[in-house]
Amino acid sequence: MPDLHLYDVIRRPVITEKSNVMTVNHQYVFEVALNANKVQIKEAVEVIFDVAVVKINTMVMPYKRGRRGRKFYRRTQQWKKAVVTLSAGDTISLFEV
Repeated sequence: MPDLHLYDVIRRPVITEKSNVMTVNHQYVFEVALNANKVQIKEAVEVIFDVAVVKINTMVMPYKRGRRGRKFYRRTQQWKKAVVTLSAGDTISLFEV
């Protein structure tokens, strides 16, 4: 497994209604590299955003399939999501509106 650079671990923030509600509890959602582990994600978030990470939950989101007649095809690719919980005093200004 190749070693990932800090800026290759986090792909993009996931901004949805549910993730906006989760910011009240100091939880932020990111799309991360499929081969990134929790230690790499924690280090990347702490260095890039200068915050203290308490907990990380990761999940692999399956691809979505579409259908044309009797044929099925992949509409989206598989991707990995990380829910990052920060300490009580920290926030990420990227998610603030």
